Formats: sequence, C-alpha cells, structure tokens
Amino acid sequence: MKVLLIQDIDNLGLAGEIKEVANGYGRNYLIPQGMAVLATPGALKEADLHRRRAAERRQRLADEMTVLAEAVRNTTLLFQAKAGEKGRLYGSVTPADVADKLAETIGREIDRRKLTMEGPIKQLGTHKVTLRLSADVVVDFDVLVESLDAEEPAGEVEEPTAIVEEPVAEADETLAGA
Repeated sequence: MKVLLIQDIDNLGLAGEIKEVANGYGRNYLIPQGMAVLATPGALKEADLHRRRAAERRQRLADEMTVLAEAVRNTTLLFQAKAGEKGRLYGSVTPADVADKLAETIGREIDRRKLTMEGPIKQLGTHKVTLRLSADVVVDFDVLVESLDAEEPAGEVEEPTAIVEEPVAEADETLAGA
C-alpha cells in the first residue's frame, strides 16, 4: 500500500514522502492516527505542501531544541539517597527520577524515554546521562548522587534526655492519703 506521510515518522520517513508500507500498518495505524493518507492522485498534488510545512515545523523544532539543549548541557542534577558503607545505594535513581528532576530544573516536561542511562544508578558519585531531544540534537549532562548522611552535620545530634517519672510519686501520695 502506498501512503503519503503527513508528519515525520521515526524509522519510516519525513512528511511529504510517499512510502510503501504493509497494508495493515497503513490501514490500521498510520491512516487512523492521521499520520498518513492513501497515496491517491489528489493527495500526491498536496505532497509538496506537506513537505514545505513539515520543513518549517522541523526548523522551528530544531531551534527550540537547540536552546533547550544549551540549558540542559550546563545542568548538574543532585540526588541524595541512603547508601551503604561502600557507596552502594539502598534504592536506585531511575530515568523517571532524572526526568522529573530535570523537568523541575528547566521548567519543561521531559519524556523519560528520551534519556539514555546505563540502567538505574545504584552507586554514589557522578554519572553521565544522555538526552536525545530530536534526531539532530543530543546533549549530555551530569547526575550527582550523594549520600543522604552527608547532609547531616556531625556532632549536632541531640542526646536523649532522661525521663523522670513523677506520676509514680503522685500515686504514692494518693495511696498514703487514703
């Protein structure tokens, strides 16, 4: 089945291109989702219009993503977590945690699937994370994981005070007066 792509589709093509796809893929996914139309003679006349619109949209997106990449490139995210003596975390820092913290920092939602990590972070220290904003814009930034115990200053822990049980003495007086 030949379809005219209305929007850019990863691993398939750019808007305005005519592609040969499997019948089920075109009929059940691309066309109902509004990503493509059947390649009829009338639709082929509109292909150039779709190409120009998509090129403008890609350019705006590339400019926006470049600005966002500069903001992310200079960012270091700080996480504090409980860790054992050898620096191994009791939990882990997941891509979802990193995406949430990055969204708070830069003020824009980040899809966790666009983050590339070597799996969840389970050690203290600095780790590199890659963010793929678009096909052309990829940026690396640091994630610093510190021990939660490092936050508490040493020597300022209050010692528990001794508890004096005075109600026992009151109870003795009540029994003596009876």
